[in-house]
Order: sequence, then C-alpha cells, then structure tokens
Amino acid sequence: MPRLLGWLDERQPDVVCLQETKLADDAFTKLLGEELSGRGYETALYGEVQWNGVALLSKVGLEDVVKGVAGAPGFPDPEARAVAATCGGIRVHSLYVPNGRVPDSDHYRYKLEWLAALKEVVANGPAEAIVCGDMNIAPTDADVFDPAAYVGSTHVTAPERQALANLLSTGLHDVVRDRWPDERVFSYWDYRAGMFHQDLGMRIDLMLASDPVAERVKAAWIDRKARKGTGPSDHAPVIIDLDVAPDGDIGPVVPPPSAPRGGRKRTTKLPQNR
Repeated sequence: MPRLLGWLDERQPDVVCLQETKLADDAFTKLLGEELSGRGYETALYGEVQWNGVALLSKVGLEDVVKGVAGAPGFPDPEARAVAATCGGIRVHSLYVPNGRVPDSDHYRYKLEWLAALKEVVANGPAEAIVCGDMNIAPTDADVFDPAAYVGSTHVTAPERQALANLLSTGLHDVVRDRWPDERVFSYWDYRAGMFHQDLGMRIDLMLASDPVAERVKAAWIDRKARKGTGPSDHAPVIIDLDVAPDGDIGPVVPPPSAPRGGRKRTTKLPQNR
C-alpha cells in the first residue's frame, strides 16, 4: 500500500484492479479512502482481515458492483477473491484466484470449481468485459522461466490450464500474449534467491478482454519498474491502454530486464513450491 499512491500519480490509470489487499473494507477506507477520492477514484471493495481481498478503483464510473462469484464454492466459507463493476461501459472483474497449494489437494479442487463458476458468470455477462488479476495460472510453458522447475507444482498443471482455456472460450483474449506472442514476459518473481534480478519469473497476472474490448487495445505491457526498489510486491502491474496509448505501443516489459539469458542451459531449483 505505501507504494500504491506514488504509482497512481506516475501512471494515472483510469481503472485499477487490486488483489491481496489483506484489509477489511473499513480499514482500507480509513487508510486510503481520502487519498483515493482526492485523486478522483471511486472504490469498490471486498476485503477481509489478514487474507485475500480485492478492490476496484475507477475514475470513469463504478456501477452495478458485485462481490464474489455467483455459484463459486468457499473454503469452507466464501472468500474475498472477486469484485466486479461496470466502469466506462466495460464490465471489469478484479480477481484473486485461489492458489491451489498442492495438486489434487482440497484447495486445488476448490480452485478448479471456483474457476468453473467464474466461467459461467463471464459467459452470461455483458459483451464488453475485462477479466483480470492474479489468476495463479501460467497459461503455457512459455509463461514460466523453466518448465522443468515447476514439475509437480500448481499453476502449470493440465487441469488448471484447461480451466483457464475454458474461461477464454467465452470469447476472451489474453491481450498481453496476443500483442507479444514470442516474447519473454513475466509478471511475478519470487522475493528470494535473486529471482527478480535474474528474470526467473512467471506470467500469472493476466488481462483477458472480450472481442469488443480487445479490438480497442493500443498497448499492453508489464510495468517492471514498479517491482523494483524498497518494499515492492512480488507481482508487477499489468497495464493496457484502450483507444489511445499515452506512452506509445511500448512493452512487453518496461524496463526490460538486464540479466543475460544465454549460456549453458540448466534447471533452476525454486526456493520453494508456490
């Protein structure tokens, strides 16, 4: 949170989707409400103490707010993982998809059932939509630094990727990958073992846009600068520009990593399974 306001001032986004706020709604409002309203943002919050939490910030309207995903299971109770609203005529979903923890565990099955419910909501929703956030799934092997490092882990299993494909089958487009089909693009890097500085990451934060919205995308990129410095998140913001791209058609990662990627091929051991 301490870095959020400076980032808003620098990037001037119209709509912002936040995940893992880890704050009850009243605590979020007390901490940031005045600062956000002073910058022209309306807020839609769905938080809880200590865990999870999602939010939508909008300068272009915030209508028909819905918390949660209709028909989704809890674990065992409903968790604060989704908030949706119509912003400037587009239905925007801010999501924090369950992690899954361990393949074939109860939490893994919860993740798949939650995603199935989300697919139904999106399929029956407005034609103009953006589904975005921490999806906790790398769509393909190209979206992890080393597929061998993730064998036996969540985020890359066939059922998870199929659940994401089912969501995309509603007419959504992975706009970052569509714009940069052959580039090395990550949005998450573990804090430990120098993973960020070596560019050993994953692309698990996605912007999925329906046809009418995807056609308006002029730029789609990862704000890697926001992952630098003191006290960053382990995720970097994903940015898309509709209709006009103030910074030009930049990307895919800004600024690009300086770590060399050539040399002898070797498998990197993860600090721990995510």
